[in-house]
Amino acid sequence: MSLSSLPSTLRSLPPADQLRLMDTAREVSFPMGSRLFEEGGHADRFWIIRSGTVALDLRVPGRRAAVIETLGHDQLVGWSWMFSPHTWHLGGETTSPLRAYEFPAAAVRGMCQEDAEFGRHIAEWVGGVVALRLHATRTRLLDLYAPYGSGSSL
Repeated sequence: MSLSSLPSTLRSLPPADQLRLMDTAREVSFPMGSRLFEEGGHADRFWIIRSGTVALDLRVPGRRAAVIETLGHDQLVGWSWMFSPHTWHLGGETTSPLRAYEFPAAAVRGMCQEDAEFGRHIAEWVGGVVALRLHATRTRLLDLYAPYGSGSSL
């Protein structure tokens, strides 16, 4: 695989690390409506979307799961695999047919432990995604559940 054909989401990684990570990937596909993972389940893999969409959702007691964000082309799906206890913080379901690169979490974590520099690069990449997702989650939950005027000062 050449650098020009790699997912753009990996561009923050050094070229050698991009290729090394992609060496662990396999191409997968899922039909629309497939549950990729459930909140609270074991996070043993992650994906980079090639085509299609995945809705990230959050269980809300007494209500239907709230869709927090919808991910599409070239986005990372899943970060819970990186941090103990390796449990999904959200659920994920395909909202269209999905083609993706799938990565084995344990193998990637092992590579991170064996090579501290590679591990730092992966942690910075995943950490950046976590920061964006937390912001999106906060914004979406405020949209869904905050009373009108909740953004005003006291």
